[in-house]
Amino acid sequence: MFNNYSVAWSNKLTTAIMRKIFTACMLLLCFAASAQDFSLFEKKEYNESGKMLPYRILYPEQYDKSKKYPLVLFLHGAGERGSDNAIQLAHGGSLFLADSNRKKFPCIVIFPQCPTDSSWGSVKVDRSKTPYTFSLDYTRPQTWAMTAVIDLTRQIASTESVDKSRMYISGLSMGGFGTFEAVYRYPKLFAVAMPICGGADTVHYDKRVKKIPFWIFHGDADAVVNVENSRAMVRRLQSLHISVKYSEYPGVNHNSWDNAFAEPTYLSWMFSHKK
Repeated sequence: MFNNYSVAWSNKLTTAIMRKIFTACMLLLCFAASAQDFSLFEKKEYNESGKMLPYRILYPEQYDKSKKYPLVLFLHGAGERGSDNAIQLAHGGSLFLADSNRKKFPCIVIFPQCPTDSSWGSVKVDRSKTPYTFSLDYTRPQTWAMTAVIDLTRQIASTESVDKSRMYISGLSMGGFGTFEAVYRYPKLFAVAMPICGGADTVHYDKRVKKIPFWIFHGDADAVVNVENSRAMVRRLQSLHISVKYSEYPGVNHNSWDNAFAEPTYLSWMFSHKK
């Protein structure tokens, strides 16, 4: 009896210690994430027609203007809209800041921040139930945010040392929708499109994007943007004989960007293409 009690007490003590260790590790990870230094992403603003688009820009290490660098435009999700010029780096910022990636893939990276009252794409959203319902019609005028971010990208491509044959776009959720729409409206601007948990107007998508390779990502348990939005775009692109790669993650909810960023070839695949 005493032995059984001792074993049970020992097991409880071990479990309690393991829980404390796990909690401490999680706190350290959270502290490390919150303390990450994003100051290398310079704070800037793009102003047009009395409106302002905040953005952050990351230059290559030892930026040499005698060389030409790829440019990456990353579009955040709806939750990162605003004017603080900071929160848009929450998802994806760390990926481009990693020392190994900066050394292996020197590039210029732009993280614009969409105003709270706007959107990257012209999509209309019904949030009365989940997953949300999206109305997509590319005959609608593009949003000011889309116009501004394209103008900003062109401006940076002209004023900085950018290889215009190697300009890439990626984005998540609202930014995934924006990625699809940006390459539809400006098919000659980008060399690659990598939309994460987004969707597009499959009716109007056509062969204007035939030279752009796509890598699409989505979780099959997405409770915000139904995975069928990406599946439908994969089918549409395949029907147009356009190069498309698709990664669908079983059991993954809306945060499929975590899986996308963890793909070993997410960046190498991107940078391997040129127009």
